[in-house]
Amino acid sequence: MEIVDSHTHLESFAARGDLTGAIDRALNAGVTRLITVGTSTEDWSAYRQMATDRRRVVDYTAGLHPCAVESNWESELAALPEYWRDEGLRPVALGECGLDRFHLPKKDLARAEELIGWQKAAFREQLSLARDFECPVVVHSRGAFEECVELIDQSGVDWTKIVFHCFAEGPAEMTVLRERGGFGSFTGILTYKSAEAVRAAARVQGLDRLMIETDAPYLTPVPHRGKPNEPAYVRHTAEYAAEMFGVELEYLAEVTRSNTVKFFGLK
Repeated sequence: MEIVDSHTHLESFAARGDLTGAIDRALNAGVTRLITVGTSTEDWSAYRQMATDRRRVVDYTAGLHPCAVESNWESELAALPEYWRDEGLRPVALGECGLDRFHLPKKDLARAEELIGWQKAAFREQLSLARDFECPVVVHSRGAFEECVELIDQSGVDWTKIVFHCFAEGPAEMTVLRERGGFGSFTGILTYKSAEAVRAAARVQGLDRLMIETDAPYLTPVPHRGKPNEPAYVRHTAEYAAEMFGVELEYLAEVTRSNTVKFFGLK
């Protein structure tokens, strides 16, 4: 059995000297492939090195997370093409990028408008780069689903190369993605008692398009909710999803692995 964690952040484990431990625990849990997702210029090079050191186990993406977007976003994005020119080990996707209204300042409306303006501009630019690179895009959308969809529609990016990671919307929003050919990837939220709308969205997408992730160190699935998340725990999300879809864990693992490999073009 081979499970893929389609979205994790390994810098948190490296920072505390536990990178090897986290990867080994994942492998012992049957999680044989990890995609560590770039969020800013501070982690792109480190992730490329991790993927170089752990080929066929760790893959990486590079992108500017909306919460990392500041006034210098243009100069930061100017460094992205270098990673796609690397014939040795290119990113498997651009992202995560997108829009995040949840973390905007609540009391400083002028600052909030300035930030969301930069986020939109940076997202447009990254979509344009992804179109040029002909690569998949990992979208972060929080409190901004319709705006993200509109910008992707305008970008000309092939919707079959779009995944909304940590999908936390409902079946109506999933229908919008599915009609366009896009994907949603599901975290440990799927296992939360209060997340019936998310489970309904997963059913609308269907098992044949399902991808699962940890978004570690965040969004730990049951039964470890309340503790820091890690790639090994995606197995619990897989087990829950298998029961939800009424299939064996081995089948769920193979389908989600196949979907992820195909979407990201993993070797």
